[in-house]
Amino acid sequence: MGAAGSKLEKALGDQFPEGERYFGLENFGNTCYCNSVLQALYFCVPFREQLLEYYANNKNLVDTEENLLTCLADLFTQISSQKKKTGVIAPKHFVQRLKKQNEIFRSYMHQDAHEFLNYLLNELIANGPKTALANGDQKEPLVTWVHKNFQGILTNETRCLRCETVTARDETFFDLSLDIEQNSSITSCLKNFSSTETLNAEDKFFCDKCCSLQEAQKRMKIKKPPHILVIHLKRFKYIEQLGRYKKLSYRVVFPLELKLSNTVEDADAEYSLFAVVVHVGSGPNHGHYVSLVKSHNHWLFFDDENVEMIDESAVQTFFGSAQEYSSNTDHGYILFYERLAAGSKS
Repeated sequence: MGAAGSKLEKALGDQFPEGERYFGLENFGNTCYCNSVLQALYFCVPFREQLLEYYANNKNLVDTEENLLTCLADLFTQISSQKKKTGVIAPKHFVQRLKKQNEIFRSYMHQDAHEFLNYLLNELIANGPKTALANGDQKEPLVTWVHKNFQGILTNETRCLRCETVTARDETFFDLSLDIEQNSSITSCLKNFSSTETLNAEDKFFCDKCCSLQEAQKRMKIKKPPHILVIHLKRFKYIEQLGRYKKLSYRVVFPLELKLSNTVEDADAEYSLFAVVVHVGSGPNHGHYVSLVKSHNHWLFFDDENVEMIDESAVQTFFGSAQEYSSNTDHGYILFYERLAAGSKS
């Protein structure tokens, strides 16, 4: 890796960002699902900075109380404080903790990166700073930096077709899981996500105003867009006839700049793509994960221990395949977008 590391330093030359570190992560048999997500999170700069600050302020806690939050803070600190600019780090401590805590990740089977991301974010919240209530006996988690970065609000609107009353129910989300179609785009997938669905026959809606089951129209809208928008493309679909999951290699275009138009508040929130977790392989039960990351206007390709520069135009080779059977099996699976400040363009 020394050669690969120096190759990356040569490629960036005097454009190597001040204070930045580009380190590959060692794979412990089947931990590419973990490595690819960790790289995406490391280059989610506001999240990284808050985690490093947490480590600096809670050094004693990190040494005594081991959980996934302290292990991740420790790993990020280890990377950011390396003397060398490039190299390889073994996230051994983090992976050991993950396996100790959740048996799903213990086997040497192929794991799902999206499942891991969800589990990790929820664990970070559970292990985050707690605050005691006035009565002192109950502890409620604070709004953690996970919420501040990743949480958005969806509103589920149901309109009774008899009395026209609209019932709205809000729910929070850390990522949007989108159904995909062949030769589509993120914009069209988001439109489908928010499309109106009619509830009739067995699916009628109980309207409180009419006090009876009625036909209704239902739609899901983004009420409050998050700072970091994580989009999960549902590439693994259960096929009844086959009795198993199949990977959908569909071509889904994800833009470098994304405008959310189906929002209730903050109309036309604009986002910039900064990381993609890619699934490599033709099926759901085997394969490999890599990640693409944008850092200081350069795109980098992380494949476990290896890190190399790629051209921005190479990102489109991960959209998917326009034909059902294609030799290209490298498909964008989880997309990370950061919200642009109003009026700013990166």
